[in-house]
Amino acid sequence: MRNKTINTSLEDGEKYIARCLVLNEHVDDIQNIIDKTINGDSFSVLNLLPQESVNLIIADPPYNLTKSFNGKTFAKRSSDSYEVYTRSWLSLASRVLKPSGSIYICCDWETSLIIGNVVKDFFKIQNRITWQREKGRGAKSNWKNGMEDIWFATKSDTYTFNLEAVKIRRKVIAPYRVDGKPKDWNETRSGNYRDTCPSNFWDDITIPFWSMPENTAHPTQKPEKLIAKIILASSNPGDIIFDPFLGSGTTSVVAKKLGRHYIGIESEKQYCVWVEQRLEMADTDKKIQGYTEGVFWERNTLAAKRQSNLS
Repeated sequence: MRNKTINTSLEDGEKYIARCLVLNEHVDDIQNIIDKTINGDSFSVLNLLPQESVNLIIADPPYNLTKSFNGKTFAKRSSDSYEVYTRSWLSLASRVLKPSGSIYICCDWETSLIIGNVVKDFFKIQNRITWQREKGRGAKSNWKNGMEDIWFATKSDTYTFNLEAVKIRRKVIAPYRVDGKPKDWNETRSGNYRDTCPSNFWDDITIPFWSMPENTAHPTQKPEKLIAKIILASSNPGDIIFDPFLGSGTTSVVAKKLGRHYIGIESEKQYCVWVEQRLEMADTDKKIQGYTEGVFWERNTLAAKRQSNLS
């Protein structure tokens, strides 16, 4: 199986950079910049966007870790300094979110303590999602860090949440019947399944790796399936999804695949190349790993369904 990692150089990706926007003045109508990647500093660009213009924000800010991004290093700060940083961008993000909009903020366990304390000053916290990473280095004197958090908050008490769109299809091992009929499960030729309400613990996410078409050389890429759950739950077709820290472009790519509009801000031109390359690929490939036929399948059950369909 060949390595499918997207790692196009800046020199070879000039056509992709040409598709990106650079904003130097205030945008009066959000429709003028939808479905675009904006190459620039998040703090500067956020000030140029119209107020209350986007339906959903998905943010993956730098965690408070010393980490290099394309030769530039984000240095770990004190907790107080990271709180100031978080408060600054959340204030700007709050300004562009519609009154009925939602925001999801990705973080590790340590920055989660800071972000959760700050986000309540700008939004109404609805939940904290924890998702399991099956990758990660072990530690000799501590537990391996295998979890990350996502804070889910809204601008008001009126917001979108499409429960049916994000139910999990699980295989029924011991089917229960009443009067000979299935009780809360479906009997099909390809197996017995139950669609269950999703919890705030997600253990069915696969981190992108070298043989997956979505994989890039970005050091902190989020999986498409992870973002798909958020977009399907908290937006509707045609809504505008905004990512102020776009990185490898997963938010924009998944929004496009799911029939939403997107806007993303990314400061590194190298990453903008990969974003636009992935968006180009999404013109012909709408697949999202783990999401098939409008359903999120429980891990290791979809293969059995496919085998049954072949027999």
